[in-house]
Amino acid sequence: MDRINGSKTAASRISVGIVAGGKSSRMGQDKALVRIGNERFMDRLLKEFGGHFEVLISAANKDAYAFTGYPVVCDENREIGPIEGIRRLLMEASGEYVFVCAVDMPFVKKELLLYLAEFICSDYDCYVIADEEHIQPLCAIYKKSVLPELEELIREGRYRLREVFGRVRTKYVPLAFSCFDRSMVRNINTREELREAEPPFIFCVSGFSDSGKTGLIERLINEFKQAGLRTAVIKHDGHDCFSDVPGSDTDRFRQAGAECFAVFSDSRCAVTVREHVEAEELAGLLVRLYKGIDILVIEGLKASGYPKVEVVRKGIFEQSVCDPASLICVVSDCVASEEVSCPVFGLKQYREIFLCILAYSKKGT
Repeated sequence: MDRINGSKTAASRISVGIVAGGKSSRMGQDKALVRIGNERFMDRLLKEFGGHFEVLISAANKDAYAFTGYPVVCDENREIGPIEGIRRLLMEASGEYVFVCAVDMPFVKKELLLYLAEFICSDYDCYVIADEEHIQPLCAIYKKSVLPELEELIREGRYRLREVFGRVRTKYVPLAFSCFDRSMVRNINTREELREAEPPFIFCVSGFSDSGKTGLIERLINEFKQAGLRTAVIKHDGHDCFSDVPGSDTDRFRQAGAECFAVFSDSRCAVTVREHVEAEELAGLLVRLYKGIDILVIEGLKASGYPKVEVVRKGIFEQSVCDPASLICVVSDCVASEEVSCPVFGLKQYREIFLCILAYSKKGT
């Protein structure tokens, strides 16, 4: 086997083609322009690959992506799916190989391209990522020698990409044996999938004891719910004063020496771990356990690096103590707006506080 020496050598012969020509009917709008956080799918991929590789965009309409500044390759054979986009990319790219990526895979990284490039050798023409359930023809490297086979299939009216792999020498590269997670090649086709894939916005409601943090969080949860945003909450207890009811099953498990135990019913579950867990770890656990959280609120953690709403109350502690760089806003009955470099709201301006958080998080855009 005449393997190319190293992924860097192979990568110098690779162009990148972003396939954006789909109808996006299930999403309800052009998926290239859908946002994860405050970034469009297309922008994420261009940021990832632009500057490192020649990048071309495959599209039905050349004008749709003129804003990117990258060359757009238009379909000549209409309404036959991504096989035409790949054909046109192979025709126009200057590289001997083209890494093809669907625009609805916004989490793909250049490191995955470089990993795939390590398999380039004289024995194969296509190098296709395979996860546990699927092969990924729109996350694959195609050699220009594949072009005649694509054109023949199109003449025959056979447009399924899997048929290409039966005609050319194809190497399937399993993700299971790599350091990459399946989420990197996840397609986002619907609004529900977008909600599940988008990371939640995490912020703290901080302040000294009895300043009104819990009451404010209750009001904010209601505001988020009315806006259609699902909320989770983590409470930091500085007094370590939570316990299981004596005699309960979970108390008996604890007394018997279980380090970790959980209880669940048809409607809820709870997990107890008998050791200190950092807020970041707990936040990660919640996000993995319950997909689709939009907002994660942590009560406390004044000294953390998370964005914060700080509650400052007269008679409790009458000045802001949080890092100014981390503040979303201050909620207070004693702090003047000129004392801090962020918005200041009254204790009961719940709607205004909510809108400020929403704007900061970009969840409303």
